[in-house]
Amino acid sequence: MSRDASIELDFGDGTYQFRLGWGELVKVQEACNAGPYVVLQRLASGTWEMDDIKEVIRWALIGGKTEPAKALRLVRTFVEERPPVESLLIAKVVLSAGLMGAPEEELGKDQAASPEVTNSTISPTED
Repeated sequence: MSRDASIELDFGDGTYQFRLGWGELVKVQEACNAGPYVVLQRLASGTWEMDDIKEVIRWALIGGKTEPAKALRLVRTFVEERPPVESLLIAKVVLSAGLMGAPEEELGKDQAASPEVTNSTISPTED
């Protein structure tokens, strides 16, 4: 993920950039007849409708700089011609990134503070 909420994922026949900016989120809202967060809730809860998956992926591809005609072909081939659950995770991930953005930094083990190892029985806060 990057700071502009774009995310690169393997999809269909390759690796694509997905991004739902303000304009694409409005298009998802219009296509799904529901606000983007309602669509995300439906995707997460299993109450999704077919267009929820399809339109999120289509508009995220377009927002990620895929030509609209190619995005439509990709969605027809790799979403509409496949079982919908295969695309569900991608739709959830890209919509989440579009709504909530990406973290400023990824936290990992090497960034976490490690406690000092000591054999002392005295509490470090004790005088």
